[in-house]
Amino acid sequence: MSGPVVVVTGGTRGIGQGLVRAFARQGASVAFCGRSDASVRGSDAPDGTLGVVADVTSRQDVRKLWDATTDRFGRVDIWVNNAGLSTSRRKLWELDAAEIDAVVDVNLRGTLQASAVVLDAMLAQGHGALWNMEGLGSNGQIVVGLTPYGATKRGLTYATKAMARELAGTPVKVGLLSPGMVVTDLLTRDYSPEEFEKAKKVFNILADRVETVTPWLAAKVLAGAKNGGRVAWLTNRKAALRFATAGFRKRDLFAGS
Repeated sequence: MSGPVVVVTGGTRGIGQGLVRAFARQGASVAFCGRSDASVRGSDAPDGTLGVVADVTSRQDVRKLWDATTDRFGRVDIWVNNAGLSTSRRKLWELDAAEIDAVVDVNLRGTLQASAVVLDAMLAQGHGALWNMEGLGSNGQIVVGLTPYGATKRGLTYATKAMARELAGTPVKVGLLSPGMVVTDLLTRDYSPEEFEKAKKVFNILADRVETVTPWLAAKVLAGAKNGGRVAWLTNRKAALRFATAGFRKRDLFAGS
């Protein structure tokens, strides 16, 4: 086995599923997890990948995923904390307590717990890179109806920068992955038909499909980055250019859907 060994949490759908496929196509040995046996078996992952049932909010499950990967592939070179949830698109006081708890548990508490296990194991093996996934709210942007999700992503960006400080001088690195606006169910859920028609105008300017973004992200991760670095698909400059040229670029990301 000559290629790097990569683990992707939440790798059974959306961006995570796209990353699993992209890493595998680019020569990596890939392990991933989902929260149920049905989701892992139904992920349509490439041959040779390893799927494990694991809940990222459980340190025991994260360790199980690490151990299963090292048992199969010998080590873990790269770990991507991709698992994430979003609440329904409603104002904070309209959300059930359980829904808020679930988003905070997976997006923030789960990523912190998983990072604690993974960084400890990487330091013990003497190398490794951990990547945490940014999302709406990471840069302070506020969207009404996504308060818990945005708050977790804002907190995660701080936590990743803090981890980088704690890892200074070690052979282990941590970084941020920013996929931008990607067409998944997290992006499109809970719109009324009228709201969705309005939102589509922005989506068709700024958003991209999973199969467009994830190969680029995977290549950047495999190329490596400095500790505390950030890899971003949709930069401010790219977003401004897309708005400026929107009249000349006719895109329909939802054709046939």
